[in-house]
Amino acid sequence: MPIVQIDLLEGRTYEQKKAMVEKITEALMETAGASRESISIIIRDMPKQNYAKAGQLASEWK
Repeated sequence: MPIVQIDLLEGRTYEQKKAMVEKITEALMETAGASRESISIIIRDMPKQNYAKAGQLASEWK
């Protein structure tokens, strides 16, 4: 029963997320032998102001 958790900066469209979970599901079915029904995927959209790298908030990146 694979459970995949994905943290993303906000901004992806519904269509992008849909395509992503379809490909991840297919990859797990092929590589881990998991059934489609056993795969769970959690997507967490993170506001850009809640992530920083190298001392700078993502909301300030150019």
